[in-house]
Amino acid sequence: MIQNGIHHVTAIAGPARRNLDFYTRTLGLRLVKKTVNFDDPGAYHLYYGDAAGSPGTILTFFPWENAAAGRNGVGELQETVFRVPQGALGFWTQRLMAHGLERGEHFGETLLQFRDPDGLRLALAGLPGIEAEPAWTANGIAAEHAIRGFHSVSLMLERSEATGAILSDLFGFESAAREGDTVRYQVPGQALGGIVDLRAVGGFLPARLGHGSVHHLAFRAADDAAQQAMVRRLAENHRIQATEQKDRDYFRSVYFREPGHVLFEIATDSPGFAVDEPAEQLGQALKLPRFLQPHRDTIEAALPALA
Repeated sequence: MIQNGIHHVTAIAGPARRNLDFYTRTLGLRLVKKTVNFDDPGAYHLYYGDAAGSPGTILTFFPWENAAAGRNGVGELQETVFRVPQGALGFWTQRLMAHGLERGEHFGETLLQFRDPDGLRLALAGLPGIEAEPAWTANGIAAEHAIRGFHSVSLMLERSEATGAILSDLFGFESAAREGDTVRYQVPGQALGGIVDLRAVGGFLPARLGHGSVHHLAFRAADDAAQQAMVRRLAENHRIQATEQKDRDYFRSVYFREPGHVLFEIATDSPGFAVDEPAEQLGQALKLPRFLQPHRDTIEAALPALA
């Protein structure tokens, strides 16, 4: 059985400085890479995660200063859920009161649901037995409270069967439970990013990209060979063609639209974020891909200040 899970989630934000402040100060994630959107180098691409930026912990953003607001709807990733120790829920309840906090329950797990400053839907799942897992600690968030990577994501779709078939066939997920109109798919034994919930809600308006919405969802591939095997299965079993491979410096990627219209990426685990700067200095300097290095002065002059 192929077993992978979520590699990263990429969303759209408004002002970069506000985004950086919320994710590093309020949520206590580590800025593991400060680079630019390779396809739009006038904008940052900011990566947040655990100490190393491990697959299954990485939330990334394209911050466009003047982006219009997105619209929640069918064909998008609706909510990104992080893992925290169950005993940390009281701490986070107090810390997130100003962010539209709501307490809920999903598949028997307690969730604290809230939004970031751009309206992106987030949640914390309180889980027992994860207190001893490594944690990045910063800005007054002690280890016993800190976020431990992704718990799950939920997708809002017109229908879920074809999407579920791809999750199972390519990425090793299994249908694990059903609650109302939502089916939970889970990678057995995968703690980080091992859950995708598919919510089938026919008749809703389609999603519209903008700040506060998710651009794409990336799944893990161990290496290039594993990625190409997934691409072949996608074409042979689901009649969907992926893009050619793109080198993102920290992983190599292919992309495709799954049947529910969510943009999926398959990203390699290697080479990782320490490929161009020491692990202890991740996120401190602006890193550019080789083809943009000759334009560094122009790019740096155009980017908004982060401090």
